[in-house]
Amino acid sequence: MKTVKSFCAFAALIVLQLNGCGQDYPYLDNPGNLSALKPGSGITAPVTVTVIYDNYVHSEGMKSDWGYSAIIEGLDKTILFDTGTKPEVFSSNFLKTGIGAQSIGLLAFSHEHQDHMGGFSAFSAMKTGIPVIIPHSFSRSVISSLAKEGYKPLLVRDAAMICNNLYTSGEFDFQIAEQCLVLDTRDGLVVMTGCAHPGIVRMLTEIKQTFNKNIIAVFGGFHLMDKSRSEMEEIITGMKSLGVVRCGATHCTGEMQIGMFREAFGENYFELGAGNKIIFN
Repeated sequence: MKTVKSFCAFAALIVLQLNGCGQDYPYLDNPGNLSALKPGSGITAPVTVTVIYDNYVHSEGMKSDWGYSAIIEGLDKTILFDTGTKPEVFSSNFLKTGIGAQSIGLLAFSHEHQDHMGGFSAFSAMKTGIPVIIPHSFSRSVISSLAKEGYKPLLVRDAAMICNNLYTSGEFDFQIAEQCLVLDTRDGLVVMTGCAHPGIVRMLTEIKQTFNKNIIAVFGGFHLMDKSRSEMEEIITGMKSLGVVRCGATHCTGEMQIGMFREAFGENYFELGAGNKIIFN
């Protein structure tokens, strides 16, 4: 199993000029109208999530590698969520999707680890000048480097609206600062995770409380590789007690753990893997 390294490894690959580390960057502080989220609110047209980078391959010609990245289409803006580990793998997979880099209007990073930010240099060679949404506890040197690359850092502390029907969960208070994305659909919330280091049940519980709406689906990396079967049973029970009906687990979740999710959710479990497209209506 590969060791998940801090984004410092990525930062070492680029020249960091620290002059601007003390600079203040704006916050994404528009909560939208969270009180308007209710049964029946949400997207009115399909939203497609394409997996760009994953430990597993779904579509022929894509490459697998430890890491995660996905593109969300069908909203006001097209969003790139994380960039995987290796620039060459990200670039190869991204180009194979046929999604033009110029269509990306926002970049969001779940947390400051290389397996979610390492492919950034490949994307920055394709497009810059767009907002990048990051937890406010990211190291100042990394934030400064993103700005120097031509991006517009928007820091996240609390839940906020990214575009119509898509929100950041806000930063979870944990030793590894992390955010996830929350899509509002008429059937309930869809939660998209990077690694869920703070704990998937804890994160879902806080999201349900913050947004005051049922969670219909969750997918992404859940970071459960070290969990026993009994611990997994508790986690699955906790997720279902929160109303989660559909689930897709990948990346850092663990093989045995993914198998347990697959069995527990049955026909409501969906696979991920590089090249797969998941559609929410």
